[in-house]
Amino acid sequence: MPNYGESLDRVFQALADGTRRAMVQRLIRGPVSVSELARPLEMSLPAVMQHIQVLEACGLVRSEKIGRVRTCRIEPDVLRTAEDWLAEQRTSWERRLDRLGDYLLDDPGTAEQGSL
Repeated sequence: MPNYGESLDRVFQALADGTRRAMVQRLIRGPVSVSELARPLEMSLPAVMQHIQVLEACGLVRSEKIGRVRTCRIEPDVLRTAEDWLAEQRTSWERRLDRLGDYLLDDPGTAEQGSL
């Protein structure tokens, strides 16, 4: 199993906030200006910029300023790393639950306890 380390911790910490998750969901559809990203949010532009800075610090989002417009885009490799980790965890959990299910089906004491 790969060692994801501290970078994955920062990604999940950034995604723990609902506003930042909404931003990531929007950015998955494609690059967008900060003002467009802020439009549906009920907060000031400086507050939106603070959220963007958190997303940039963990590597999920990259922004660049061209003229007067700052455009944000998702970094798919970083998002994919989080998805890979979650998939590994899900596979491990499913194997454990399958083993538990097999154990419960094979254990004759379980059938007697279930009929009480």
